[in-house]
Amino acid sequence: MIDVVIIGAGITGGSLARFLSKYEGLDIHILEKEPDVAWGATKANTGIIHPGHEDDPEKYPVRAELCVEGNRIWHRWVEDLEIPSEWPGELMVARREEELGILKRYQEIGKENGVPELRIIEKEEIKSLEPNVSDDAVGALWAPIAGRMEPWEAVFALVENAVDNGVKVHLDTEVTDIEVKRGEVENVKTNKGVIESDLVLNAAGLFSDEISRMVGIDDFDIKPRKGEYYLFDEDAEPGVDKIIHPTPTPKTKGVYATNTVEGNLMLGPTAEDLSQDEKDNRATTEEGLDFIWEEASDLVRDLPPKKTICKSFAGLRPEPPDGDYIIESYENPGGFINISGIRSPGLTAAPAIAKYVTDELIEGEMGIELTEKKSWNPHREGMERFSEMDRGRQGESIEGNSKYGNVVCMCKEVTEAEVVQAIDRFKKLGNRSVTLDGIKFRTLAMFGSCQGSFCRLRVARIISREMDVPLWKVTKRGEGSEYGIGGIKTLRSESGGDSNE
Repeated sequence: MIDVVIIGAGITGGSLARFLSKYEGLDIHILEKEPDVAWGATKANTGIIHPGHEDDPEKYPVRAELCVEGNRIWHRWVEDLEIPSEWPGELMVARREEELGILKRYQEIGKENGVPELRIIEKEEIKSLEPNVSDDAVGALWAPIAGRMEPWEAVFALVENAVDNGVKVHLDTEVTDIEVKRGEVENVKTNKGVIESDLVLNAAGLFSDEISRMVGIDDFDIKPRKGEYYLFDEDAEPGVDKIIHPTPTPKTKGVYATNTVEGNLMLGPTAEDLSQDEKDNRATTEEGLDFIWEEASDLVRDLPPKKTICKSFAGLRPEPPDGDYIIESYENPGGFINISGIRSPGLTAAPAIAKYVTDELIEGEMGIELTEKKSWNPHREGMERFSEMDRGRQGESIEGNSKYGNVVCMCKEVTEAEVVQAIDRFKKLGNRSVTLDGIKFRTLAMFGSCQGSFCRLRVARIISREMDVPLWKVTKRGEGSEYGIGGIKTLRSESGGDSNE
């Protein structure tokens, strides 16, 4: 057996785990310092499966190649893994005559990268595809193969399928050091003990530079780049259908107007470079949110009123020194592979990154011969949402399981049965500490316009019951974020009252 350790359970680590799980002779472990998968850079991004015409192959050859291939692979993977997704296409909008030349340049890049069906369209056709685009639009580059999905849903699917195929997941497990002996990686030390390793795949996102330094590779820094967003209620009008964004700048693809797969209008992101010590700074700012509103107002003809915004949030993405991905194996130490600086379009490229690492680095450069399992299962069954069932199917579900008759989240129409199913899926990853955020992202409970003010306690009570823990030990996102502080009698005992509970 070859011991494989993947550091980081985001979209890159999840894709690596799923891809490698189809080979015999690999004992694969994913290490994630957070209490759940997909909680790093993956969780808060735009969720777009890019077509691949925005990465110049002369400047960013790795990004350019892997984005286009990743888009092709996702068309198959979303079916195999039952990941909710849509393929509405993307409009890169020119709002001034001088930007038409930029559209032509990106069309040329797309052709060079092998992006199919790209074409420049004029104002009349733009309006027929997206009526709510700005009246200032003078042209657009139309890419019909662009899609969208919820990035965390993708990671849940990837990791669940990997576990079904024998991969072990270690949550709340932070890497503290990597031991190198005789020029080869040997042991990965964590806060939970030591894991033997023959191959270490560094997919630690924002912290991949710090992991790399543990083995003596100190030739790059990963800079956090903050992106802020607005998210609207599902029924906020007017909205958009297509994925819309302006012509890119050297730094960013610009502020997007798009929908989530649940139908919420989303605007963003910004692109603010932070210092090295701000890798946990996910605070929104008045300046950032004002910028989004101004840019979106120039991109879209009509925006919904601000009172229909259900939340604003920020995510961080890892920015490599020269903008291109760092995907590299090493002779010293042997067995170590960096998959670092996976900035946009990292979500799109992730499946292709996993394939490249396997084919070109593990089999190619390292010479490890891999044989596919005959028993490998490429399929994962998604969670069926009660809110998406027709009335007949809802009735059948309630008849088969009465917990479907108890709606715990009114905004998203999430039932007790779905919360219990999500808890079971959470436990399948090997974690005995189910969090409120873990249930939120698996079921959409607490994701609605009230942001959990109605249903959070109901979900917490179900977690408490199913996990057999006191209600006040249920956490929002792990230790230190407990939902309550104890029973009333506990408070009384601290002031001299009865200590019995």
